[in-house]
Amino acid sequence: MFKNIYLHISLGALVCAPCAAAYPDKPIRIVTPFPAGSVTDIIARPMAAKLSEAVGTGVVVDNRGGAGGNLAGDAVAKAAPDGYTLLIGSTGPVVVNALLHAKMPYDSQRAFAPITMAAVAAMILVVHPSMPVTSVKDLIALAKARPGQLTYGSSGIGATTHLGGALFTSMTGTQLIHVPYKGGSTQYTIDLITGRIQLAFSSIAPAVAHVKAGRLKALGVSSDKRDPQFPEVPTIAESGVPGYDMRSWYGVLATAGTPQPVIERLNSELVRILALPDVRSIYLAGGLHATSGTPADFAAYIRSEREKWGKVVKAAGIKAD
Repeated sequence: MFKNIYLHISLGALVCAPCAAAYPDKPIRIVTPFPAGSVTDIIARPMAAKLSEAVGTGVVVDNRGGAGGNLAGDAVAKAAPDGYTLLIGSTGPVVVNALLHAKMPYDSQRAFAPITMAAVAAMILVVHPSMPVTSVKDLIALAKARPGQLTYGSSGIGATTHLGGALFTSMTGTQLIHVPYKGGSTQYTIDLITGRIQLAFSSIAPAVAHVKAGRLKALGVSSDKRDPQFPEVPTIAESGVPGYDMRSWYGVLATAGTPQPVIERLNSELVRILALPDVRSIYLAGGLHATSGTPADFAAYIRSEREKWGKVVKAAGIKAD
């Protein structure tokens, strides 16, 4: 029996070895879960251009928005496992959507082969200037004095801008009212500036100009370290909520079953690309911090995110519409 197993494994390695050695010999497609101009698109475009130069074949970006990222996730999950269809994965299609939906078009725990993390982005807790608070501790005290009266906006149920608030309420014992919007950050930002809602756990990029102009007041950043764009703004963790750490993250994944030599080739090229100064500069302009690592590191991070958000989603009773 063991001889047959060994023969099967050896033949499998021989079959995929020529494929990996020839990779890539046709265009590569990078699928993004959101439209042109979105964060995932900002990540994919320079990456595609640099990867094309490195491997000598075309690399195209396929914007496939819809269903909170599930359309893109499904396209990659069901693609041939050959390294020619990649996903710019994020919290939604890789982790959270499966926690929100009773039925998914793919199994996010088994559908993908992680290649590398690509970028992370902190969020920032902002409030309307009229709010009688100057710190996170002040906000917690106010929220406890007015349970169920303060509202925070987000770009939709299960979005990172929603999860940031859900994590905050669970860790502080406060009752904030979630107001989901559709279509990104624009609408909830407008309503926050005009005072229709009181606060938001916003992506940093759309908040920068409003904070600097005094239209919004920044109380804390969501990551475990202060953000270079707001060095004067403390982290939420150092402002009364120890252990609070919420970041949007983005990484590159292939279809499960992609040969390991192909994964390793892609990882090597992408780690180099993500360290390039011009790529890092483009990402930073979009509120992103380029990062990278091994496939094993990325896989472990995804597992930790699944465990973390599983607890938060369950405790908050979050369900998709």
